[in-house]
Amino acid sequence: MLPTREQAQELLVTHVTDEYQRHHAFMVGTAVEGYAKKYGEDPELWFLTGYLHDIDYQEHPTLHPGESLKWFAEWKYPEELIHAVEAHALNYNGFTTEPNTRLAAALFACDEICGIFYAYGKLNPMKYGDMKASSILKRLKDVGFAPKIKREDIVYGCKKLGVTLEEHVTNLVSFFKESGI
Repeated sequence: MLPTREQAQELLVTHVTDEYQRHHAFMVGTAVEGYAKKYGEDPELWFLTGYLHDIDYQEHPTLHPGESLKWFAEWKYPEELIHAVEAHALNYNGFTTEPNTRLAAALFACDEICGIFYAYGKLNPMKYGDMKASSILKRLKDVGFAPKIKREDIVYGCKKLGVTLEEHVTNLVSFFKESGI
């Protein structure tokens, strides 16, 4: 059972008041949905997984994503969504689940890198889909730029997803362009 996008938005608004976190949720959902379309997977499942992956972070940062995993199980969300959300927290708050599905790998690969796109957009106001992959890659190599972004997680996610970092960034620019953000 999956919520509609409208129901998911209501859930996000209820649990996430921070505008950046809401924006991040939409960015990650859009990126993961792009991979679903690329791989012939279920775009709704993939979008909602990315969109809701941090739903408990603001209210329960030291337990994240533990509370949302309980909610998702209670709400009878698909196991694939639950696994991906759990796996995106690998080595965070004691979580040790590896991203062992394509959806989980996509979420892992997209989560942190969306922060790079966001930070680059703050310096160079433009739509994410209008950004140049080469500019994002340059910022990724500059560890002083958005230093809290875990670049090793992005690289690991790309490896699990089976794409190079360059392909990943190019894909995301394309996904963002297609979605209009």
